[in-house]
Amino acid sequence: MNFKNFRVDLHNHTPLCNHAEGSPQEYIEQAIKMGISHFGFSDHAPMLFDPDYRMSFNDLNNYFDEVANLKEIYKNKIDISIALEVDYLPKYHDNRVILSNTDYLIGSVHYLNEWGFDNPEFIGEYNGADLDDLWRRYFLEIGKMAESNLFQIVGHFDLMKVFKFFPEKYKVEDLAIDTLRKIKKSGMVLEINGSGYRKPIGEPYPSIKIIEMAWELKIPITFGSDAHSPHQIGIYHDRIEKEAKKSVIKKWLFLKIEK
Repeated sequence: MNFKNFRVDLHNHTPLCNHAEGSPQEYIEQAIKMGISHFGFSDHAPMLFDPDYRMSFNDLNNYFDEVANLKEIYKNKIDISIALEVDYLPKYHDNRVILSNTDYLIGSVHYLNEWGFDNPEFIGEYNGADLDDLWRRYFLEIGKMAESNLFQIVGHFDLMKVFKFFPEKYKVEDLAIDTLRKIKKSGMVLEINGSGYRKPIGEPYPSIKIIEMAWELKIPITFGSDAHSPHQIGIYHDRIEKEAKKSVIKKWLFLKIEK
């Protein structure tokens, strides 16, 4: 499919997660303005861990109802999906989320040993850390997530780079390849997540080099703005396309995911 006439954006949040702003309807209106043909709400799933950064279980049905209502209102203008972004923390997984009636689930790794490594509040824990070990553990967790067969999309694959802390002895790509093979085997889809442009790293997740590697493995690709406010929706689609054209990628496959 041509990138410009089938534009998807499957990773976006709502204020229910406690760190986003704007109404869900404003997200949809902005998506329409940006020429997005398929839009996915995938807010942070409730979990009995770190509740300040996710919706509560009490909000889950309201979330589903609100998105269903928007889907009906805008059915002639844009295709809307209902999804959840789920932290891969197996001991906290809850069937109310895993078995919920969603179109897809995004699996993400934001924590190592319950340390929120992408949260600026806890950046001090990088001091003195073995960065090679952190990166190995990070990709190991994503590999386990892929092997769990619980999720359809891999969220922001190389998120560990957010604050520009990189392995010292190895290339990220060398540490990532086995995990990419596990993603391929699992049948999961890899998202290109534009939110990295808003962070200190200043590039998408994953890097263009890793996107090339995924493409060589024939891993399907989709796109997500990871928007936490309406103005963030779709603003990096063109930039990502332009940068990727510098690489070996000649075609794009941006998927609508079916659970």
